[in-house]
Amino acid sequence: MLSQVRPSPAQRERLRAVSRKIITKIEQMAQEQGIVLQAMLVGSAARGTWLSQDYDLDIFLGVPESSDLGEAVRLARLVAPEQEERYAEHPYIHARVDGFEVDLVPCYLVDDASRLRSAVDRTPFHTRYIASRITGLEDEVLLLKQFLKGVGVYGSELKTGGFSGYLAELLVIHYRSFAGVLRAASLWRPNTLLELEGGRRGGRLHDEPLVVVDPVDPNRNVAAALTLDRMLLFSAAARSFLARPDLEFFFPPEHEPLGDEEVQSRMDARGTMPIILQFQAPDVVEDILYPQLRKAEESVRALMARNGFSVLRSDVTAYRDRAVMLFEMEVWELSRACSRSGPPVWEAEHAARFLAAHPHPLSGPYVRGGRVVVEEPRKHIYARDLLAAELEGLSLGKHLSRAIRRGHKIYAGREILQIRDREFRTFLARYLDARAPIS
Repeated sequence: MLSQVRPSPAQRERLRAVSRKIITKIEQMAQEQGIVLQAMLVGSAARGTWLSQDYDLDIFLGVPESSDLGEAVRLARLVAPEQEERYAEHPYIHARVDGFEVDLVPCYLVDDASRLRSAVDRTPFHTRYIASRITGLEDEVLLLKQFLKGVGVYGSELKTGGFSGYLAELLVIHYRSFAGVLRAASLWRPNTLLELEGGRRGGRLHDEPLVVVDPVDPNRNVAAALTLDRMLLFSAAARSFLARPDLEFFFPPEHEPLGDEEVQSRMDARGTMPIILQFQAPDVVEDILYPQLRKAEESVRALMARNGFSVLRSDVTAYRDRAVMLFEMEVWELSRACSRSGPPVWEAEHAARFLAAHPHPLSGPYVRGGRVVVEEPRKHIYARDLLAAELEGLSLGKHLSRAIRRGHKIYAGREILQIRDREFRTFLARYLDARAPIS
């Protein structure tokens, strides 16, 4: 098992060589241009806790507090021809160098983690903290990370809402082994608090499902990005694995894209109506895109509920330049007639206004439960038509609203077979096979 996740000596040497090459190049350029800068490898690559299949490097470009981060960004652009500028709290450069995905992140060199000028300034402190405590536990971290990845809860980005690598490392340091983490996690409940450094009460400041006080900054919750569902999914998976260990927890079968016949047979068996909204994804980082996709998903679900339609389940995804929202409708067609309940009969003024607003009822007005009631035609009897008519008026988030106004497509039922994209069909397979390791 460990041989599948532990980097080989050759992989480790290659990572060291590439990181040294980048750091040397940046520091030489800085020296030539009279810029005070310290380049440093941080993250799992620096701590020896990276998985063998990961080829990511995080290199921070530290400058004095009195300096301009823009100088560091300018130097980072010169590292490799294949690069792009991205933005988190401030700009950074994402590049490809010798087969590695490299993030070149400017930060301030601060002496004390309590005096941070930006969130990333904390990362070098994390690296030093873990490096001083992780020796002998690296393999335990690799096992935990692969387990987290296998059950679908690895990654603190907002797309996943799971466990960061730093959080995984802290848990292993605290519980001393992979098995120790699983035993503890199998008993977790919402509002669990872990304080790794005794006597610090910073965790009382937080109300997230899991609070792990950052030993570097006691006012920060390392697990702030972890959602309740991801926390409890990991807890359930830990309990299941301890009861019946299986390699599939680490390496679950990969989903294959569904063919037309499989999509249709699976939907026929469910007896539901899939509705797909597809549009060009706005050019923003995932941590901006996915919260807006989730917000839009909830807006559409609320629209359906207000109008009498029922959504069984929904999900969102993005790949390449596409964004997709899937709504699996439990009720997608309604009768033409619907009832509208108005004010109590004795509120004459309000009743008059209600009747004026519904001048052409199919039946009524009549009294039911003491209120004025009319029956009138629905504006939309199909969920697809409702979505098409009301979509652009929903609260969708700034970037999504613009993207959808530029153009979108709605597919319902068998029409989803028109989407031939392999990644969409794989997303559909994952959606239809939704199954957590719970026993």
